[in-house]
Amino acid sequence: MQHTTTTAGPLMALPPPAASIAPPTSAAPVAFGAARVTLAAAGLMALAMGGRSAIGLFVSPLNSWSGLGLANLSLALAIGQLAVGVTQPLLGAIADRFGAARVVAAGALLLALSTALPAATGIAALIAASLIITSVAASAVGSNGLLLGEVNRAVPAGLAGVAVGIVGAGGSAGQLLIGPTMQWTIHAHGWRAALVVLAAASLVALPLAFALRRGGSAASASHGAPIADALGQWSFWRPALSFGLCGFHVAFLNVHMPGVIERCGLPSFLAGTWLAISAAANIAGSIAIGLAMKRHNAQGLLAAVYCVRAAGIALLLLLPVSSEAMLAFGVLMGASTMATVPPTAQLIAREHGVARLGTLLGIVMVVHQLGSFAGIWLGGWAAEATGSDALLWGIDLPLCLVAALIVMPRRR
Repeated sequence: MQHTTTTAGPLMALPPPAASIAPPTSAAPVAFGAARVTLAAAGLMALAMGGRSAIGLFVSPLNSWSGLGLANLSLALAIGQLAVGVTQPLLGAIADRFGAARVVAAGALLLALSTALPAATGIAALIAASLIITSVAASAVGSNGLLLGEVNRAVPAGLAGVAVGIVGAGGSAGQLLIGPTMQWTIHAHGWRAALVVLAAASLVALPLAFALRRGGSAASASHGAPIADALGQWSFWRPALSFGLCGFHVAFLNVHMPGVIERCGLPSFLAGTWLAISAAANIAGSIAIGLAMKRHNAQGLLAAVYCVRAAGIALLLLLPVSSEAMLAFGVLMGASTMATVPPTAQLIAREHGVARLGTLLGIVMVVHQLGSFAGIWLGGWAAEATGSDALLWGIDLPLCLVAALIVMPRRR
């Protein structure tokens, strides 16, 4: 607890007593604790998002190794996305009772084991199960709700926005570093060695988890506010449904872009560069949307982000196939990836208040994961059935426009 000592009266000629010097001294541990939690959360987000972005690099070798087929591999990854949505409330409840540090530590151990398992066995069922478990374990390590909740508890209210931005940038930095590193490792030492390296990197989450330990009881004293009225309003479902369409688009890119590049006849090593450029653009896009929200309506900005995605897909389909066009596409997709999160959250908070924002965002994430399931599974099925990605792009482009129309500002 932070104490503040006030001094009354204009006749303070003598040096202040020792107690009056306490606030600067006591503020130092608070600032250190806030910085420690923020940086640890950024590192955990980097591990989770970096690993998630790199999984697409392993789809082709896992397909050859296991004989599962692209459609079945995509189905396993898609089920993993559904499992993430379903387990988010459970992970939050466990963190409230036992502390986030224990959830993260357990998730890190499970993530390391499930990531390394496909390198040790070619049994199709075990590989499919490992992909599902990996998704859930990664969400325990780098869950938005869990990590941002810890950051908001540790950081003073006036600095919470900056801290959340740092955590988001950490996730993008993880994509920027881990994707190209995995691509290089695959080419230099093979995909099995790369999986083992990725599994070992997951263990970095263990020391980072200690930074999330809280003194005293970790249980939450708050009671959930009723949400039935919000769930019956279109003002909630507009951003929620658009975020589900966002999940369709982003999940497809995360898993299938290396395959898209390969099916376009471009060099396979371009996938690592694409991931790096996309991640760098993601950092820029996240910062830009945060600054723009101070001056512009969140609905208009969110609609514009979805229009940028639609324009990027259209340009990819219209321009001749080339490395330059593919990398330019990566810039547009990266800049719009995380840019949907702040305005979506602001729209829901503006219409329904912040008292139940965590619960409502949890429901929004379930909708997002349903879209992710569809994007991953349909992308793999379409590529295997037709030998190209034209069908998926033909679905994704209009869905981006639909998402823009759903959230576009209405005249009152």
